[in-house]
Formats: sequence, C-alpha cells, structure tokens
Amino acid sequence: MNSTSIITVVLLCIGVLFNLFGCIGLVRLPDVYNRLQSATKCVTLGTCSILLSLVVYFGFNDTGVKSLVAIPLLFFASTVGAHALARGAYYFGVKLGEGTVKDDYKEQVEIEEKKQQLHEIP
Repeated sequence: MNSTSIITVVLLCIGVLFNLFGCIGLVRLPDVYNRLQSATKCVTLGTCSILLSLVVYFGFNDTGVKSLVAIPLLFFASTVGAHALARGAYYFGVKLGEGTVKDDYKEQVEIEEKKQQLHEIP
C-alpha cells in the first residue's frame, strides 16, 4: 500500500465518520436549528473530505478536477441553503429547543420591524 492509498483511505474514513455524526445529529438533536447545524457542518465537511480523497486518488484528471471544483460549490451551497432554511423556520414560528438560552436573531428581527414601521409612517 503506497502513501496515496493510505491518504485516500484516511480521508474516506474521516468523511464517512463526519457524515455519520451528521446523521446521528439529525436524529438526536432537539430542534430544527440544531439539526440544521449538524447537517450543514458535519455532512459538508464529510462530503468535502470524501471529494478530497477522490482528488488524491485520481489526481488531476477529469474526475479529480471535477471533485476539486465541487468542494467550494458544496461549501457555498450548503451554507446558503441552511441559512435560508433557518430563516424560513424562524419566520414561520418554529420554536427553539428547551435548552436554548439566547435568541440573537430575535433582536435582529425586532430591529428590522422597527425600521419598517418608521418607513411606513407618512
């Protein structure tokens, strides 16, 4: 087994573990916001690790380059998607978990509502 194969196997194992932890988080965490955090961070890092293992294994041929291009696309798409889902859940009134002690977004929403009220007054 050469060093390329060892690095590939290590990256694949890291990716599979991160994906596993993300899936466990989806099942075990109490509310939609924690589940989104688990899915976004763990699964994104796991999938990027798997894609990076493809780059190491295949090199810079068509498969490796496609995998390398997919990594930043995955980072941006999953981040923006999770943010949009979290804002939508908050907008439609999905409650935070019982153990949540601080709601930073509530303050921001109140500020935005005050700004809108000021602009509506003729």
